[in-house]
Amino acid sequence: MHNASGAVYITIDTEYEAGFTARHGIDTRQANFRRSIAGETRDGSAGVGYQLDRFDRHGLKAVFFVDPMPALLWGVEAITDVIAPILERAHDVQLHLHTEWLALAGAANPLKDRTGANIKDFGFEDQCLLIDRARSLLMAAGAPAPIAFRAGNFGADDNTLRALAALGIAYDTSFSPGFPGSACEVSLGAEATLPRHHCGVIEVPVGCIADIVKGTQHAQLTALSKEELLAAIRHARDTGAESFTMVSHSFELLSRDRSRINRIVRRRFDSFCAGLAALEGVETATYADNPPRIPAQGNAPALLPRNVFRTGLRAAEQIMANALYAKRRPQRPHPQPQ
Repeated sequence: MHNASGAVYITIDTEYEAGFTARHGIDTRQANFRRSIAGETRDGSAGVGYQLDRFDRHGLKAVFFVDPMPALLWGVEAITDVIAPILERAHDVQLHLHTEWLALAGAANPLKDRTGANIKDFGFEDQCLLIDRARSLLMAAGAPAPIAFRAGNFGADDNTLRALAALGIAYDTSFSPGFPGSACEVSLGAEATLPRHHCGVIEVPVGCIADIVKGTQHAQLTALSKEELLAAIRHARDTGAESFTMVSHSFELLSRDRSRINRIVRRRFDSFCAGLAALEGVETATYADNPPRIPAQGNAPALLPRNVFRTGLRAAEQIMANALYAKRRPQRPHPQPQ
């Protein structure tokens, strides 16, 4: 463990919504910011600012994977508005990339007329160009040079990792062994649950647990209960797993249509932060200050075992959350499982 402590990486995919702008037009920057970044609703705000407040209240650090591709439409100021509060409060900014924005970029598309839903839809050279351009946009907006990357929709492949290596970006965290239905095509199996060398970078898998229904379930705020998340982190600490990565989003505390605060998920987030801060032998970490290490042990420890009671509590909570807040609409650009 890092200094005999478990390193927990709270990662927040932080992004404007390409689908919203595709539906409502290019002149939607401010509205998109309000719904996807600030999380503003008639009931108050529950976006990045709210998340930062809770992290700071409990002495936690988080890693915000920020997608700079909207700068192709709106200029780097649109990304500065996202990252400035994060950096001012001493949290970490790393690189995220949604290629859906290429279809909206017009003449600013660095690949001219080529578009795709995921970065894996492009060849190695195009991926190098896209990642390099995204990194330049992120840094022009005020971020330090990123050392870690996550593909939008988890939609990476081995060429993505090779492109990152060629560009000097040392870490990728697009692989989620507990989310087999994701768009990821990185050539690792479900047994790859710990950081490892792969295709020239260190691949840092999103954490997961054993699940009664699906076999495994990934560690996302809307996919696991607070009890399951904390139990998974304790299990990682106690089995010498070195680190544990969980994922959330800038808009994850909202209803699916982003018009209301999802009070069930917000309560889960609040209680998770309090519970994590109280865990002994665990500390939150960032890529900037304390990046994940490849553990010395050869075999990955077993996942947190299935537990009927915890799963039942989650199922009941999710049924209620879906009934109250899961209004769906077409063309959602990013999966938000519940």
